Amino acid sequence: MNKSVFVMTVILLAGLLLSACGSAAPIAPTQSSQSTSSQEMTMVIGFTESVTGKQEVTSGKQSKGLRLWMSTINKAGGIVLSNGTIIKFKEISFDDESNNERVQELYTRLITNGKADILISPYSSGMAASAAVISEQYNKIMITTGAASDSTYTKGYTQVYQIYTPASRYLTGAVDLLKATDPSIKKVAFVYENDKFSTDVVTAAKTYAEKLGYEIVLFEGYDSSTSDFAPFINKIQQSGVEAVLGGGHYPDGSTFARQVFEKSLPIKYFVLLVAPPEPNFTELGDAALGVIGPSQWEPQVVFNEKSATQAGKAWYGITREEFINLYKTTYAGETPSYHSAGGYAAGLVLEKAIRNANSSDPAAIKTALDALDVHTFYGAIQFDTTPKAHGLQIGHSMVYIQWQKDTTGHLISQVVWPTVGATATLLYPLR
Repeated sequence: MNKSVFVMTVILLAGLLLSACGSAAPIAPTQSSQSTSSQEMTMVIGFTESVTGKQEVTSGKQSKGLRLWMSTINKAGGIVLSNGTIIKFKEISFDDESNNERVQELYTRLITNGKADILISPYSSGMAASAAVISEQYNKIMITTGAASDSTYTKGYTQVYQIYTPASRYLTGAVDLLKATDPSIKKVAFVYENDKFSTDVVTAAKTYAEKLGYEIVLFEGYDSSTSDFAPFINKIQQSGVEAVLGGGHYPDGSTFARQVFEKSLPIKYFVLLVAPPEPNFTELGDAALGVIGPSQWEPQVVFNEKSATQAGKAWYGITREEFINLYKTTYAGETPSYHSAGGYAAGLVLEKAIRNANSSDPAAIKTALDALDVHTFYGAIQFDTTPKAHGLQIGHSMVYIQWQKDTTGHLISQVVWPTVGATATLLYPLR
């Protein structure tokens, strides 16, 4: 176990024991970067979340993961620098209402009124892109999670760092899986949500599929508010295509999957963005069976010190089992999704950068982020540092899950690609 993690664990256990004995008093929040004594300071983490609106479910899970990291590090005694300074964290957050038009105003308020030291992005690529403009304007580090689009990192920004695998690599593995499973399929359809994230993903996947020799017979977007997918389903059926990729976010993706099932669409391979990895996708019942989804992280996937060593990476942070148990204990037995893990990982990356910098100075933290090359329970993390794509995630890779049935007939999520991390073989064809 990493030495710093061991020390953190000992401090956490000691703190819990003192708390149980009634002798540990809570530490009151302080103002941004202001010392409560010569030894303790508080850094303010600023972010927006979608308490309301279409991103409520996924954004809420991301915020739960981030808050879990914050409470864990604070309870463990904070980050102790070599000069004896103890850094603890508090949040300031606003409801962005899943509304991109509010983001820049709210992030300006987080900085100017809330005195945020470090920013975490809102959920969704579009809103994260809007927030990035403000982080650059005010020269504030922002760690983006829940945001996969590549384009934000091609604008010459220097303060923005991506946790997610970029959109350009989000569905390419699904094309590889199809090729490995059934080389006889030559035609593919893409039906996707007309938003920044989804469009970036499918455009990159389309280019990749064409390079592999696939014919794209349908490439069509739908409005985010779409609730009737019959016109798209009819086009898919008329085209005779057997492999469909696309989707967007949870509301549209789950509706699309349900209607594909209800219409008995005769396709063999069905991949959707965002929705399938969510645990509540099982609420679709048999409509969920066989549907594949790309995931940034899954509870079944094991990244640990051994895999870090094999990859030539330094290991840091808590284990997969520790994260899952901690999350379930904190949130009434809820299983963490990759959005939850991404929120926690954003905090963990910030924590590691502060430790490596041995400083609370933003310039030193930025230098540490640029140099970061680490393996965590979430997987590998490393950032592009070239002017062309500064902050783009280059270390982390996707996994692909599929909903299958266990021996008792219950739906379970299985990792089906890549094969090195698979927990089951692909259920194919779809029906």
